[in-house]
Amino acid sequence: MENKSNQLISYIAPAAPATRRPGTGTEPFIRPEIGFTPKWYKHSLNITFDEKWHTDPAFRRETILIMRKELRRRFPNTKIGRIDEPDKPLDLLTGTYGSVSIAAIYGIPIIYAEDNWPNCAHKYMTEEEIANLVPPNLDENIHFQNLMKQVDWIAEKEGRVEGFINWQGVLNNAQRLRGQELFLDMMVNPNLVHHLFDCVTTTMIDAAKRLHARQKETGVDIKFFTMSNCLVNMISSEHYSELLLPYDQRIAEAFEIVGIHNCAWNADPYMDSYAKIKNIKYIDMGHDSDLVKAKKLVPQARRAIMYTPMDLASKSLDEIRTDMEKIAEDYGPCDIVAADIEFDTPDQRVLDFINICDEINRRKKIEE
Repeated sequence: MENKSNQLISYIAPAAPATRRPGTGTEPFIRPEIGFTPKWYKHSLNITFDEKWHTDPAFRRETILIMRKELRRRFPNTKIGRIDEPDKPLDLLTGTYGSVSIAAIYGIPIIYAEDNWPNCAHKYMTEEEIANLVPPNLDENIHFQNLMKQVDWIAEKEGRVEGFINWQGVLNNAQRLRGQELFLDMMVNPNLVHHLFDCVTTTMIDAAKRLHARQKETGVDIKFFTMSNCLVNMISSEHYSELLLPYDQRIAEAFEIVGIHNCAWNADPYMDSYAKIKNIKYIDMGHDSDLVKAKKLVPQARRAIMYTPMDLASKSLDEIRTDMEKIAEDYGPCDIVAADIEFDTPDQRVLDFINICDEINRRKKIEE
């Protein structure tokens, strides 16, 4: 039986990419976490998510209140976007800069969009630039200092700096700096890869620690870090074990607990390596993974399934119910993360999905 102490759960703030937050230990057996794309909010409310949304916390606050009101109207009596909680102190941090902060710290330009999360310019470093790379001094780094100015504003206006910056994972960030050449480097120049991974890991830990320290001054004590391995299926299990695992382990040593995000990929090739990482309290994957094995290898973690928006929109309710029942049987207790839902998915389909999860939970309680 798993230890629920300090487990992490999935969390999707309004218009933000999926991330994680501390659980309470009282989560239902299968817990749906619902999230919509920026395009969903743009289509519904005409909110734009360009540079101002990410750099002006006062403007962001106005839009988040509007989004929360709309979620309450359309999805009453649910926990979507934490709308069951008060509007103050408000989480004004989660979603800021999307997932590109580490790349921006290294000078990669951010490309903003009115109806999407920010992206990085395809401005990749050469082999020589990577070889000479050093972790930036965050005291003098423009992007990081601008972020911390926003944090100071949030502290003053809200009293507490709630929320999380998505620092991504080592492989994701390295690819944003090096591009597709990174995958060739892994085969022909592993020493260069280790240098790049070392720099990126150093910056990830340093930036997160500084932010956590500032948040703690406001009464928000964050002790975890999530490694987002969205690109892990582009490398072999051997390359993960030899090249990337040491840096995920280094992050795990730097924080009290960690989570691992795999998107909706099959995580089977990497599970044995993941099991070697200490203090894992969250892991997610696609539901075509070997869920029984995953449950056995990381029993201490809150597990999650990334249920794709395509499955949610296109499968019949009977098919969705069958998926949920199998996931509950093989993998539960767990979160079911239905993220990136688009505006053409009917609200009723979302409510039906939540109801299916609730039905399984009620049956589970009766069985107990």
